[in-house]
Amino acid sequence: MPIERPKAIRKELSRNDTGETGGHQAGILVPREPTVLRFFPSLDAKEYNPRHSLVFRDEVGEKWTFSFIYYNNKLFGGTRNEYRLTCMTPFIRSHNLRAGDTLILSRDEENRFNITFERLNEPDDGDRLTLGTTWKVIDF
Repeated sequence: MPIERPKAIRKELSRNDTGETGGHQAGILVPREPTVLRFFPSLDAKEYNPRHSLVFRDEVGEKWTFSFIYYNNKLFGGTRNEYRLTCMTPFIRSHNLRAGDTLILSRDEENRFNITFERLNEPDDGDRLTLGTTWKVIDF
């Protein structure tokens, strides 16, 4: 029986996601929530840091290649045990995305990945604190 995958997910970007903090990180953290993870291809936890390259198309048809990675070195004697969506900086910078803006990742009828975004209507003064995950399944 095939896995039922969400058709779309959304992520409200944090200052860390957009690089506004000046800190270094390896991509946007993806929560270990099964409904969010099912949007992405499965990764084999028996492999060291398994990954998939994913090609997304934006609203004008431009292609953007991101990597969905399971940093699982904790299973191999390290400390990390997290999923990330990496290689997104060019997209974020190209569209001048800021904290509070929302990424929308979706799949079309042919199972192709698409990406769009919504801008926050109010400016972020940097004092905004978001607790918990900001990933949501839109349509399951």
